[in-house]
This record gives sequence, C-alpha cells and structure tokens, in this order.
Amino acid sequence: MLLLLLLHFLLPLGSDGAQNSNTTSEGCQIIHPPWEGGIRYRGLTRDQVRAINFLPVDYEIEYVCRGDREVVGPKVRKCLSNGSWTDMDMPSRCVKRTIYTGRRSVYIGALFPMSGGWPGGQACQPAVEMALEDVNSRRDILPDYELKLIHHDSKCDPGQATKYLYELLYNDPIKIILLPGCSSVSTLVAEAARMWNLIVLSYGSSSPALSNRQRFPTFFRTHPSATLHNPTRVKLFEKWGWKKIATIQQTTEVFTSTLDDLEERVKEAGIEITFRQSFFSDPAVPVKNLKRQDARIIVGLFYETEARKVFCEVYKERLFGKKYVWFLIGWYADNWFRTPDPAINCTEQEMAEAVEGHVTTEIVMLNPENTRGISNMTSQEFVQKLTQRLGSKKAEETGGFQEAPLAYDAIWALALALNKTSGGSGIHSSGGVRLEDFNYNNQTITDQIYRAMNSSSFEGVSGHVVFDASGSRMARTLIEQLQGGKYMQIGYYDSTKDDLHWLGADKWIGGNPPADQTLVIQTFRFLSQKLFISVSVLSSLGIVLAIVCLSFNIYNSHVRYIQNSQPNLNNLTAVGCGLALAAVFPLGLDGHHIRPGHFPFVCQARLWLLGLGFSLGYGSMFTKIWWVHTVFTKKEEKKERRKTLESWKLYATVGLLVGLDVFTLAVWQIVDPLHRTIESFTKEEPKQDIDISILPQLEHCSSKKMNTWLGIFYGYKGLLLLLGIFLAYETKSVSTEKINDHRAVGMAIYNVAVLCLITAPVTMILSSQQDAAFAFASLAIVFSSYITLVVLFVPKMRRLITRGEWQSEAQDTMKTGSSTNNNEEEKSRLLEKENRELEKIIAEKEERVSELRHQLQSRQQLRSRRHPPTPPDPSGGLPCGTSEPPDRLSCDGSRVHLLYK
Repeated sequence: MLLLLLLHFLLPLGSDGAQNSNTTSEGCQIIHPPWEGGIRYRGLTRDQVRAINFLPVDYEIEYVCRGDREVVGPKVRKCLSNGSWTDMDMPSRCVKRTIYTGRRSVYIGALFPMSGGWPGGQACQPAVEMALEDVNSRRDILPDYELKLIHHDSKCDPGQATKYLYELLYNDPIKIILLPGCSSVSTLVAEAARMWNLIVLSYGSSSPALSNRQRFPTFFRTHPSATLHNPTRVKLFEKWGWKKIATIQQTTEVFTSTLDDLEERVKEAGIEITFRQSFFSDPAVPVKNLKRQDARIIVGLFYETEARKVFCEVYKERLFGKKYVWFLIGWYADNWFRTPDPAINCTEQEMAEAVEGHVTTEIVMLNPENTRGISNMTSQEFVQKLTQRLGSKKAEETGGFQEAPLAYDAIWALALALNKTSGGSGIHSSGGVRLEDFNYNNQTITDQIYRAMNSSSFEGVSGHVVFDASGSRMARTLIEQLQGGKYMQIGYYDSTKDDLHWLGADKWIGGNPPADQTLVIQTFRFLSQKLFISVSVLSSLGIVLAIVCLSFNIYNSHVRYIQNSQPNLNNLTAVGCGLALAAVFPLGLDGHHIRPGHFPFVCQARLWLLGLGFSLGYGSMFTKIWWVHTVFTKKEEKKERRKTLESWKLYATVGLLVGLDVFTLAVWQIVDPLHRTIESFTKEEPKQDIDISILPQLEHCSSKKMNTWLGIFYGYKGLLLLLGIFLAYETKSVSTEKINDHRAVGMAIYNVAVLCLITAPVTMILSSQQDAAFAFASLAIVFSSYITLVVLFVPKMRRLITRGEWQSEAQDTMKTGSSTNNNEEEKSRLLEKENRELEKIIAEKEERVSELRHQLQSRQQLRSRRHPPTPPDPSGGLPCGTSEPPDRLSCDGSRVHLLYK
C-alpha cells in the first residue's frame, strides 16, 4: 500500500484547527492538514488527493507533524456512515514538542482476574507492582522512561474482558503492551491485539492453543504452555519402562489440546495410548471403563474440583494401589483431596487412600537455586517481600500465589525488551526508537519490541526466562509424589537440555514401579512325555511287527498258499502300516523337543507319512476286495471273462490311489504349506497376589486354507472307507482260491474304517487338548495297524507252522492228502458248476420228450382212422425190431426215460 505524505502549509484555521466537514451520502469531505503538519491518505497518490473531494466510508486518515512538533488531539480519524469523521469535537494540532528533563511515562494495560474460575490476580497484581517499583528504581534500565500500570478486573471472564479491552484501547493514554491473565481472556486479547499492533504478554495462560503463531502473532507468556508437562511425562514413562498408558480428561480446550500434544510425543517415543476417556461433569462411566480395560498407568487432566470427583470414583472402583500410577497436574493446592466437597460422597480417609502414591508434574515457578538474578533478589527474598505485601492474607489461600513469580518476571521481560528497543537512553542515544512515538498504527516500533522480546534471556526469580518460537516460556519441570499424604520432590526435568535430575526419593506401595499392564507369561502346553513315550514304544513294536510280517511274506512267497493271497499286495499293506506307525513320532513332537524353525518340517513329515501309509496299507486291501466283488458278484457271462486274474491291474489300482495322494499332498505343500501356528487360551490368574497372568498357548500345524484341504482329504478318504465297508459286506460269502485271504481283508477293512471314521472328527473337536487329541489319533493308528497286520499275516504264519505248508510247490504236489485238502474248495465249486450244467441239459431233454410224445399221439390217431383196430397183442405192446416208426419211437422213448432217471 502506498503511503503519501502531503504537507500543506496553511494559515491557522481558528481555534479548532480542523475544517468543518459537510455531510453527504458519497462519504466524508476531505480534511485539510493542520499547520506545520500533514495527513497520510492510505492508497492514494498526490494527484488523486488533489482530484477528489470526498473519501469513502470506513476510510482512515492519520495526522503527522514535521520536525520537533507533535500532534495534539486525535491522530487517526475514520469516516463514519453518516458522512462525518470520528472525534470531530476534538481538534488535531501540531505543536512544538516539549523537552522533558524528567522521565516519560510508558503505560501498560493489564487485566487481573481478581475473582472467577482462577483468581490469580490476588497475588499477581502485587507482584507486578513490586516489579514496576524495582524496574523504575533502576537507572541502567529505561533511564528516560517510567513504566506505569493501568489495570482492570477481568474476573477471568472473556465477556468482562472485552469491555475493559475496549476501554484500554480507546481511552488515553496509549498503552504500549497488554498484560492479560487466564487463558480464556488471553485468547480474546491476543487475537484482537494484532489489529492495534500491540504486543501481548501473559503471566498466567497455559492453554496450548495460544502457541499458534498464525492465530496469535504477537503473543508471549512467562507461564509455560501446558504441553511442557508432556516431555516430562514421556521422560518418566521411559525411565520406568512403560510402553502402554491410558488417559482421562475433562472436556475443555486446554486439556484436549494438551492431550493431543501428548499423543504425538508418546508416538514418537514408541509409547502407545491404549485407552482415552473424557467426561464433561460426571467421571463415573469413564473410570469404570478404565477399570474394565485394565489400565495401569493413567494420565489425568482436569481441574481441581473434577479431580475430587474422579478419585471418589477411583476409590469405588479400587483403581488404586500397588498396581496403578496416576499422573496429575501439579498446580492443585497441597490439600486439595482433603477439602470438603458436597459433590462427592467419599470420606477424607477414602480420598487420601485413593490418591496415595500419585505423581504430579509442575512447572518450576520459583527458582529452587538461591542465586540472584536480574532483579538482584533471590527467590526466597521475593517470597518474603510478596508475603509482607499481602499483609494478613495467607499465601496458601491467596489466588495466584504460585504464579506470582511469573508475573514479576513478565514485567522484567517487558522492561528489558523496551530498553533494548529504545537503545537504553531514550533521546540521548544515537540508536533505538522513541517509545513515546508509539501509536496503534506504528508497526515499526511493534516489530522492534517483538524482536527484542523474542530474544529475551535472563535469570529471574522464577528461573531462567527464555521464549521458544511460539512465544511460550521454556522452563524446568518439578516432579513430585504424594507420600503419606504429603507431596515430596523426587526430581526435576529440563526439556531444553533433556536433563533429568533425579533425587531418588520415589516410593512405591509394592516396592517397585508397577508394570504398565498385567504381566502376561506365555506358557506352552506340551504333550505329556509319559503318554508320548508309551505310544512311541507301541508304535516301535508295531514297526517291528510290520518288518517281521513283510520278511515272512517275502521269504515264503514260493509257497502256494502264500501265492494264492497276492503276496505283493500284502507286502504293500505291511509297508503302509509301517509308515503309518512311523507318523506317530512326528505327531508327538512339539516345542519341548524341537525349535520353532523346524516345526514346518515336522508338520510335513506328519502329513506325508500318514497319507502315504494310509494309501499303501488301506489301498492294497481295498484293491483286493474290489477285485473279488467285481469277479464273483457279476452275471455268469461276465464272470467267465474275468476268470483270469491279471495282477498288473491290481497294482495299477494301488498306484492310482497312491498317485492321487502324492498329487494332492504335493499341491497342498506348494500352494499352502503347513506352518507353525499358536492357539492362545483364556488367561489364568495365579493363586498368589501378584500382578501377573498366565497365557496358555498350544502349537498347531496349520495353513491358510486348512479347512479346505482337510475337507478334500477327508472327503475322498471317507468315501474309500465307506465303499470298502460295502464291498467287504457284499463279498463275505464268496470263496475263491485266487485271493484266499479276502475274508481277513474284509475284517481288517471293517476295523480300519470304524477307527478312522470315529477318530477323525473326535481329534478335530479335541484339537485344543493336546494329550487327548494325540492319544486318540496315535492309538487309532497303532490299533488299526496292529489289527491289519495280525489279521492278514498271523493266520498264514500259524497255518504254515502247524501244517508244515512251507514246502515248495513241487514238494507240495507229492502229498496227496494235503493236496486234496487244499483243493477242496476248488472241487466243490467245479461240482456245483457241473450240476448246474446237467440240470440245464435235463430241462432241454424233457422239453424234447414232451414234443415227441405229442407227435406220437398225433400219428396214432391218424393211423386209427385209416386202419381198423386189431386185436391186441398178448405181449401187451408193439414188437421191437419192426420197420414201423412207432416201434422205433417207443424204443427211443425208453432210452430218454432212462437218461432222465
């Protein structure tokens, strides 16, 4: 914006010094400048000013004077909507500046909350007055100026503060700075002050929202932000090894913004806020939620009155003691929990029990070191002087007594900044600016005061005073703990240096800092070693039995009886049983025996051994029973085609079943391999009163699509078992020499199918009970394998031993009796077949005889009609040997009758 200074030297305009302006709807008539002065017309050039007669509504003009003259009267006038300028009843003149030999006054506008939510002005106003006296008595600070105070009671109410802010701004004299107290008033003043180019310095505002430089560009405070507690809290969390905390807050801006800042800081430190609760007036439900969520380390942000409500509920919920730590704000009164409060129904003793051991963080508002600062006064001397100034008032009952050192240092920070701005000696200095030239439009002086304030660094009665980039005071934090009903200092923390000075005076109810959560001890449920060893012994004996049976079968494979039982299929059955029994060992291995990295290999071993064992063992038996059913339960014409047993078809059937298993298992292992998974159970509380819980866990072999793969596997295996039972039942009465042990195979199939169909669903149900699941699965494998081996091989051993049938086939044929016995079944079958064939021939002959008799009768009737009847032959029949056909027929009929008989 262009600023043009037009100096018009005119004759005096009478006693007024200002020309009367005419009222018009176009705005306000232009005003001529006073003698020896000029007017700044913002945004207008010299030619534009000469060309116009009226200025628009809300347009502002500023009076200026030349040389050693100064404006007397209003310096700024504004065009009103009625066409007149403001303050026209007061003339603006340029008069010669008076050279003062004394000190010039610089005014401070202050708002002290003498009552209301925080009556901090009761002690802070006397502290400010003490500081003004000490500053004005110094000749090395603002030697040409005297700081004076104009103050009002804001009652910590933004509405009341608005009224007094207007009075401070629009009433003379001009104030060079504003000094508000509580956060709500400071928010209002700081947001409006930039419009008047005023610096705002607060002594009692802690709201984190005031750190927003874009919203409050000219705001400073000697009271640190409430967020300064958060670095201290994070440091303590790290010191005591806490990684999980919970929070509960009163729903106000100051606490919400503080908690938001805490959430960001703990996240950077790797700490988690697991539960966050808030309340407006009744904290009962949030406290119950904290108890339900097992919160242990709890940060509470609320005012003193609400703190009593919270801890009354804490006592009711038993959310205190050696398992819990509460972090509270440190600016409560020392006996806040003993103060009678009709809003709660807890006794003083109950409140004292609930708050015992809690930790507070409090800004160090009084320098703990007995050193002299800029005011040449120690902190203890300041407290003594302030106490004397308060008179009969007790310090503990005076509002703002703790913040009084901050108010005292606020005046010193202002005085040092003004001294730096003015150059230290007013008009006698070649550098700096004249503070008396400041007005609400003079941004140049405001910027210089801002820079001087921003670079402040000195030792005050509250400690080292320095401001951060947001204008907030950087200070140390005092850490206290309530021990035996009294607050004890346990440490200090300087966030600027990340220096924790620990006094080592902390005491804990349980002897040590509690854990941030219930200590969960993870314990694995391992398989009973007695059960595992017992089943392993049975499985080992079963494997030995399978090897014995296999050796026996191979050694006696030349024996005809063994040959008639398809020994190669029996060998596969023995191998399958051995593999299934070997699966018991990896089935019982868990974290007690192997490392987690080896668990996937054990899982695959279980699956492959059991799958291949079942396919070989059960598949060979199923193939036998399938062939018997196919050959001996079909029609006669189909049976004749299958009289010859082709062994390669049997082996191909077994190979198909094994190949299907290998393909399924390979796809399963490649697409979705088995891996180690952990199943966690309900936490168990130990009988002792210790802050731990036991989390039982169990290891499983599983995959992402475990249920799908089990459904496929169990599906076709179950169909094979059911089909095997059906075929065994259908062939129970069949007798064949080609497979002479098919009845034993059927019995083995019954046992295997029943055990598998029962065990599979039971083990799935009992998967969370490692001993029961292993017992069912392993014993089913052991028993089914034992039964199969005993049923198939023991009878053969017994027969060969008792009957001595382990000779070769040539020797065996020399023993007629033995051979006859061995062929009894075959002879019986052949006789039955011959009998059926004879019955068929007889039926055909009878049909032929009936036909011939019918023809004979027809011929006899024809002959009787041609020849008369002759006397009967005494022999009673026709003579044989005649040439007549009837005689021959009669003889043939006798032969047929004989054959029929």
